[in-house]
Amino acid sequence: MGTYVPKAGEITHEWVVMDASDQVLGRLASEAARLLRGKHKPEYTPYLDTGDFVVIVNAERVKLTGNKLDDKKYYRHSGRPGNLKVETARERLEKYPERVIQAAVWGMLPKNRLGRKLLSKLKVYSGSEHPHEAQQPKTHAL
Repeated sequence: MGTYVPKAGEITHEWVVMDASDQVLGRLASEAARLLRGKHKPEYTPYLDTGDFVVIVNAERVKLTGNKLDDKKYYRHSGRPGNLKVETARERLEKYPERVIQAAVWGMLPKNRLGRKLLSKLKVYSGSEHPHEAQQPKTHAL
């Protein structure tokens, strides 16, 4: 008896909408990563994309616990000497709330080709509207 491995045509990708209003960032991100990865499905395979598309709305209303708004820092560097940019979570949440959630989910995905493919299936919007109604997404409660 062999192990069942789903073929490319047998994998179905559904669309799921998650509301980030008053949700803690880490708990929201871990659930989104689980759905993207497909770990909630019985046909989950670690090296295949068996997960769903995840749409997160109301990104600007996500919560961070403790002092993370001021203590958590996001770093980026252009590669040139002296070009290290540092931004707090509060600053990034005000300017680009989508990137806060996207960075949290990326930290919970594998850092390889599969992880980059899974991250492209994450859609984050700061408002309550999203352009994916045609896919008939299901709402997912945390």
